[in-house]
Amino acid sequence: MNPLLAMTQPSGEGGSSLMGFVPLILMFLVFYFLLIAPARKKQKSQTEMRNNLKAGDKVITNGGIHGTVVGVSDNVIQLRIADQVKIDISKFAIEAMQSPPE
Repeated sequence: MNPLLAMTQPSGEGGSSLMGFVPLILMFLVFYFLLIAPARKKQKSQTEMRNNLKAGDKVITNGGIHGTVVGVSDNVIQLRIADQVKIDISKFAIEAMQSPPE
């Protein structure tokens, strides 16, 4: 019998098609627990941090600008970056809170 012909003929096992999906399901689970879940957790904590911003908080923007929050509105933060220098930035541009010096 031709080996190629033998490969294409059904072997009579009904569960073999389900077994083909097991590696795919395992790969999805690995991606979920290694990539998707930590990213969602980080995004949730950043959103919570942005919603709790208040005047006086020291923050760092996505562009690396360090400043102190002066005013907060719905989607705009007023940030003091130097004496007598204030800028308005999007709330979503805030990356993190500045850690206190040690």
